[in-house]
Amino acid sequence: MEALCLLPSWQPRRLPCRVQWQRQNCPAWSLTAVPVPPAGMNAAVRAVVRMGIYVGAKVYFIYEGYQGMVDGGKNIVEANWESVSSILQVGGTIIGSARCKAFRTREGRLKAAHNLVQRGITNLCVIGGDGSLTGLNEEQVEQHAHLNVVGMVGSIDNDFCGTDMTIGTDSALHRIIEVVDAIMTTAQSHQRTFVLEVMGRHCGYLALVSALACGADWVFLPESPPEEGWQENMCIKLSENRARKKRLNIIIVAEGAIDTQNKPITSEQIKELVVKQLGYDTRVTILGHVQRGGTPSAFDRILASRMGVEAVVALLQATPETPACVVSLSGNQAVRLPLVECVHMTQEVQKAMDERRFKDADVHLPCACGMCGADTACPPTLQSNCNVAVINVGAPAAGMNAAVRSAVRVGIADGHKMLAIYDGFEGFAKGQIKEIGWGDVGGWTGQGGSILGTKRTLPGKSLEDIATQMRKHSINALLIIGGFEAYLGLLELSAAREKYEELCVPMVQVPATVSNNVPGSDFSIGADTALNTITDTCDRIKQSASGTKRRVFIIETMGGYCGYLANMGGLAAGADAAYIFEEPFDIRDLQVCRRHGKMKTTIQRGLVLRNESCSENYTTDFIYQLYSEEGKGVFDCRKNVLGHMQQGGAPSPFDRNFGTKISARAMQWISTKLKEASGKGRRFMSDDSICVLGISKRNLLFRPVAQLRKETDFEHRIPKEQWWLKLRPLMKILAKYEASYEVSDSHQLEPVHHRGHEEPAAI
Repeated sequence: MEALCLLPSWQPRRLPCRVQWQRQNCPAWSLTAVPVPPAGMNAAVRAVVRMGIYVGAKVYFIYEGYQGMVDGGKNIVEANWESVSSILQVGGTIIGSARCKAFRTREGRLKAAHNLVQRGITNLCVIGGDGSLTGLNEEQVEQHAHLNVVGMVGSIDNDFCGTDMTIGTDSALHRIIEVVDAIMTTAQSHQRTFVLEVMGRHCGYLALVSALACGADWVFLPESPPEEGWQENMCIKLSENRARKKRLNIIIVAEGAIDTQNKPITSEQIKELVVKQLGYDTRVTILGHVQRGGTPSAFDRILASRMGVEAVVALLQATPETPACVVSLSGNQAVRLPLVECVHMTQEVQKAMDERRFKDADVHLPCACGMCGADTACPPTLQSNCNVAVINVGAPAAGMNAAVRSAVRVGIADGHKMLAIYDGFEGFAKGQIKEIGWGDVGGWTGQGGSILGTKRTLPGKSLEDIATQMRKHSINALLIIGGFEAYLGLLELSAAREKYEELCVPMVQVPATVSNNVPGSDFSIGADTALNTITDTCDRIKQSASGTKRRVFIIETMGGYCGYLANMGGLAAGADAAYIFEEPFDIRDLQVCRRHGKMKTTIQRGLVLRNESCSENYTTDFIYQLYSEEGKGVFDCRKNVLGHMQQGGAPSPFDRNFGTKISARAMQWISTKLKEASGKGRRFMSDDSICVLGISKRNLLFRPVAQLRKETDFEHRIPKEQWWLKLRPLMKILAKYEASYEVSDSHQLEPVHHRGHEEPAAI
């Protein structure tokens, strides 16, 4: 649980579109932590403290959670800007945490309220899971109506109703996948079966996504008990895999998994079954609290920072009549929901899980679709007599192979013959095409780069050869996985349809590039992995400066003219500045950064990120030389060009998950198009038959390339509008620069919806 507080006498001045504050009559704020803090909690602490101080408030830490609030005294301490300067990359929480039975009683809550009132605290920010947020029940809100409350959800289980992702979940997935990837090497060497138990007593999110991300053979979830006879079915699948010369088996089980008779399914039980029925050498690994620890991922740092700032804004806009709210994530948008309603809904779900009400279970895992990550051979349910080709185009991006694997298996399950095109459009023109089967893509999920090979060559000069290959191999549809070159290639193929009828087939692009610059999509496969590489590197660089002091680092990131990596990397790493093409800067901005005064504090370290194409004249070398010359006697300077290491490495859990889901959706679209034209000899000439599949907010949308042309800056190879630019002021504020911050789209509380079958889950 975290707490954040304001003096009642202080009223901010509000503007309709942006929020600005008068720095006078300063209020007081306070902060505390959850019983089991996940990674990313300190990023939220940092954001709340710095945003509070930025608007002229006093900010207090409440140590040891609700227990510290009840005990008062030295547990409530004023925070300052420098006290949170080096906590962004630290797991857990710096302000401690403890469970508190006293707070559940009226007397305990009165003591806590007294301690807050003594310090003029009337606004509270709570960061925690359902247990911490439950502490703020209706009785307390009614008795102390003057206490404005905002919650942020921190839980690795991702089990809180009202938000797509909770703080800590992505970091927990990183820990799980790191362990799974390490185990797979030893399992393959010794031909072993591994049963991995992950957390999730009520929620199987970690188990499902980790199974999908590592290509597990079987997964057990609390929400979806396996059908009767699962023991035999599982053993058959495992033995089939071994018969195809697969040397290992991975089984993921959530700690709360049960069968249809409401009996627990334990990891030891699964091990005994495999050993008894198949005689395989089997090991059990229980990850336990490893999942809660470690360095927070880039996603969690950014999420926590956004939620922390939004929570402060929500409190600033609150009145004594404003109900308690929780700041949540919907797609890539920050929203506010009624806290009490979200808590009650979460409690109802958990109660139902405890009572084992699975008669109307609505979670189904069709292993043939590739969504569960099963590496089992599933025969196609139909024969379409259609050939679907898959091609990678542009620079390599981590997660491409997961997308190819998903497309191949979904296509085979739909009855298509899947063809792999090697080395991009160049290989396409040369006829480097061959059939690819279910087993051929086994183990591809966790591999970086592009196994099919990829090149930046566009199809324009080889259209006739490509049309010939389309005709020769009877290609009925084309799935392109790639970045801006793939988008340009689609436009060229679309323009050539009138001349070459072979190109009149359904075509769809799945965005995959570290630059995240494909029009029509908020995210691209590979960008999250690159962002984590940048963040990890910045952490190491900052650590190297902890001993030398008085040193500024200039770090150059990739992205072309798109500043996504520099901006988001700066936010995740706690940079002092991030220079990008989308926001022009001049020598005065560089001087402001140089004079920022950080060397006069206890921090004595600077971190500046620069997008590789942000300016023709203000190059990395120029900024380095400027800082080196102007900083003589005060600090020295170093530069680092991260280069192609941002394109390498194993894909992050997000990119594996995103690549698998979006590619499967693309194949479903292709199958639908082919089914509609079956037996009609239809040529696909309409704009809606050649699209980019992207994610917008929380929806997967197919956008015709003809429509996206108007939204594209072709000279600089970026979309004309980019959602992440709204986060620029956030990074500046947290680095102590003057900026005005645009608040969430709606200042009002949004209703809590029960997600139906037709609504997509968070990626």
